[in-house]
Amino acid sequence: MRRKLIVGNWKMYGDYASNEALMDALLSGLRDLRNADYAVCVPHPYLFQAQAALKGSNIGWGGQNMSQFTGGAFTGSVAPQMLADFGCQYVIIGHSERRGALHETNPMVAAKFAVAVRMGIKPILCLGETLEEHDAGQAHDVVERQLNAVMNEVGVENLGKGILAYEPVWAIGVGRGARPEQAQSIHAYLRKLVAKKSKDVAKEIRILHGGSVKPSNAAKLLAMPDIDGGLVGGASLDAADFVPICRIAHSF
Repeated sequence: MRRKLIVGNWKMYGDYASNEALMDALLSGLRDLRNADYAVCVPHPYLFQAQAALKGSNIGWGGQNMSQFTGGAFTGSVAPQMLADFGCQYVIIGHSERRGALHETNPMVAAKFAVAVRMGIKPILCLGETLEEHDAGQAHDVVERQLNAVMNEVGVENLGKGILAYEPVWAIGVGRGARPEQAQSIHAYLRKLVAKKSKDVAKEIRILHGGSVKPSNAAKLLAMPDIDGGLVGGASLDAADFVPICRIAHSF
């Protein structure tokens, strides 16, 4: 059975004082929850703070993005070894906000996934369709292209060194949350695509749900057979929301 994983994506929120209070609350609230895995992906300036606060605990930490290059004249970018210097176990790759607003392409995402694996950082590969693509019935085609770009770059065995995260972009901020059965359908399809290359990798790889996971819907989502956890956005910024989601994951 795949172990559940809950990852908080803080996005571009937080400051030193509020981060400290949040992590203190998470350390207290998650201390005895040992049946699942937990992590937070924080803004890059606060990686040192996360490392100092969370080291030795049952909460991992990671970055929200990184360059596909390990160095060079790329002002403002963050190299993968910089994340490794701060003990990052995870990095979010290809988030919908970066694909959309910052025009990250499938080849760019695949290159980032490849270098993360080489650096020993576990990439969380985000996949998902926009509202227009969803309404046009293109969900399967979109996620297949996104996934194949990475598998073709790194191979299925290296894909298995990462984590998949399905983001129904159409369900974010428009009041049309994905039903658990809808999410399960795409998760199962992603696992089927991986199984075409390797049944063993497909059986073991974790696929998270990234569509507005909250305490009110987490139990139904996590009960789906191919949903192995959550990539949690807004609810990860409040321990009163994030801890209950983690408790639900712990209960499986």
